[in-house]
Amino acid sequence: MNTANFPWLTTIILFPIAASLLIPIIPDKDGKTVRWYSLIVGLIDFALIVYAFYTGYDFSNPDLQLVESYAWVPQLDLKWSVGADGLSMPLIILTGFITTLATLAAWPVTLKPRLFYFLILAMYGGQIAVFAVQDMLLFFLVWELELIPVYLLLAIWGGKKRQYAATKFILYTAGGSLFILVGALTMAFYGDTVTFDMHSLGLKDYALNFQLLLYAGFLIAYAVKLPIIPLHTWLPDAHGEATAPVHMLLAGILLKMGGYALIRMNAQMLPDAHAYFAPVLIILGVVNIIYAALTSFAQRNLKRKIAYSSISHMGFVTIGIASFTDLGLSGAVLQMVSHGLIGASLFFLVGATYDRTHTLMLDEMGGVGKRMQKIFAMFTTCSMASLALPGMSGFVAELMVFVGFATSDAYSSTFKVIVVFLMAVGVILTPIYLLSMLREIFYGKENEELVSHQKLIDAEPREVFIIACLLVPIIGIGFYPKLLTQIYDSTTVQLTARLRDSVPTLAQKKEEAPKLSLNAPTIGN
Repeated sequence: MNTANFPWLTTIILFPIAASLLIPIIPDKDGKTVRWYSLIVGLIDFALIVYAFYTGYDFSNPDLQLVESYAWVPQLDLKWSVGADGLSMPLIILTGFITTLATLAAWPVTLKPRLFYFLILAMYGGQIAVFAVQDMLLFFLVWELELIPVYLLLAIWGGKKRQYAATKFILYTAGGSLFILVGALTMAFYGDTVTFDMHSLGLKDYALNFQLLLYAGFLIAYAVKLPIIPLHTWLPDAHGEATAPVHMLLAGILLKMGGYALIRMNAQMLPDAHAYFAPVLIILGVVNIIYAALTSFAQRNLKRKIAYSSISHMGFVTIGIASFTDLGLSGAVLQMVSHGLIGASLFFLVGATYDRTHTLMLDEMGGVGKRMQKIFAMFTTCSMASLALPGMSGFVAELMVFVGFATSDAYSSTFKVIVVFLMAVGVILTPIYLLSMLREIFYGKENEELVSHQKLIDAEPREVFIIACLLVPIIGIGFYPKLLTQIYDSTTVQLTARLRDSVPTLAQKKEEAPKLSLNAPTIGN
């Protein structure tokens, strides 16, 4: 079999979607057969992702790989066009990994299991499609289709305010998506040729004012998903009502769609506008880090506290994207993957804790670490990863963004000092609210009323296995970041060079560099 010409990405996208369509006809009374079927489908698809990556992906190639293109509407140059480069491949792998673990995390689901696992598998293919498609209109369609499973997973299996949270989610995200559609159509019909191909759109010569308008529209759409303050309020509500597997998908994958699209559409396709908007992204990133960290302090609901922590950590992504350095952009991509792993682990443990205590209020907990020692140990380890403890992936990612921005020659020294100081404040705030959270949940005197009414059973093997699977890459990347960075380095270096060329002062430095090197004295003279 010639695997080089096999449509790997199309298969990886369509296989879980096609498999989900068989769920209604599977004979099953109590949901056990369906959940095993869904887990096996997830494992097979993840194995296909790993095999395609191992056999068909070249680390040194910065361009699209595993490219597949099939005519859809030739008159408008619409195609089923998919491909993977350094920006999308890490997130495709992350999607397969997190979704498979989320399927295992959904083991206790008993309410409408057929529909639940159908939505999980449909979402699996849809999320991979978001990171793989290379046609702008097709990107809009898969972006929209992916919203439907999330809405239903929140509206049916959520908490007491699930309808409110689901409605708010769909209003925010669908409203933002309108900017994607308008932007895609405007770019496609700009100039003499009509095309929705992303590569072709990126080569068009847009007027600067037109780029700025497009950039602003796309920024609104992707700021909702990232999420960037003030378009973030749907996230705490969604997390506050979601179940553990949905938490994992929201924190582990959904937020990364916004960061990915911000790099792919805004930075890569509109580099001249990016040069103007970059300081705005820096300021928004700092606001995210500080405001969300301070807001997390005030939260007494455990899910909302972790949700605001997620918003704070995603601020580093926007700063890295706007740094104009290889290290900063590399740190932004690493932070997306790292936060996907850490966020999924923390929210899974929040769900496991709630299943035992039946409360999310920190005031009603206390001393449960004595009876749930395994959960206490896992929660502590994952919290250490979230607060960027050295040896964990979060430390490497945030350090790369720090150093990348601090060494950037695109900003004045005063601006960099202020931003770096505020980023440092955010890093200091993180361990304070996370450690105080651990103290309120696990330390101190036992809440006798809680212990008398709830049976506090320690973690079962399935839960330990899920956290172990997440901790392996978290620690592995922390000690050996090249494990991940080598996948996308060539792509981010190429993109950074293009972004720097869009800034007049940086482009001038680039032109003067060879002249300076010719006149520079050699060492020892």
